Amino acid sequence: MSMRQYYPAPIVRLIKSLSRLPSIGEKSAERLALHLLRAPREEALGLAEAIVDLKNSMRLCGVCFGLSDAETCSICANPARDTGVLCVVEQPGDMVSIEKSGAFKGRYHILQGALSPMDGIGPDGIRIRELIERIRAGGVSEVILATGTSVEGEATADYIARQLMELPVRVTRIAAGVPMGGDLKYVDQVTLRKALESRHAL
Repeated sequence: MSMRQYYPAPIVRLIKSLSRLPSIGEKSAERLALHLLRAPREEALGLAEAIVDLKNSMRLCGVCFGLSDAETCSICANPARDTGVLCVVEQPGDMVSIEKSGAFKGRYHILQGALSPMDGIGPDGIRIRELIERIRAGGVSEVILATGTSVEGEATADYIARQLMELPVRVTRIAAGVPMGGDLKYVDQVTLRKALESRHAL
């Protein structure tokens, strides 16, 4: 029997919306919807306002392409960060993981993806051109390739390393310790810190 036979239309609409979120099935969406129904009005409205604010205020940093609520993110705007070292990651979540490890004090470049010919994502589909432009502008002495260890992540690191061969910059890769096929977001902070500290030249 359809959910429509059990719940009024507003609850059905919320359940359907919540079930579109990653890792949220219909049962979980139903529990969340009923929780929000029972929650104080202020709590439910606070959640709705937070979502609207997220969509209205978030943008990509004009320098590193990480998430920001201003033209330049707090890391790129921080004068204490080492501008000579760039850590290249696939997604903003990877940057957050590295920041939590406390192992890196330079700046970042977020590719917004990885090369994946099977999915139609080539070099122009991620922020490789912008990375090369940043390096050509000067001031960068080392590029740390911290893309994932999946096939796509390794291919992306290899492609970038080849593109940077003619530029006056040291290119390194995070070391072993990050499991093959691993997503940086799920690697523990000690392992991630050791992988950064033990990076090797390419």
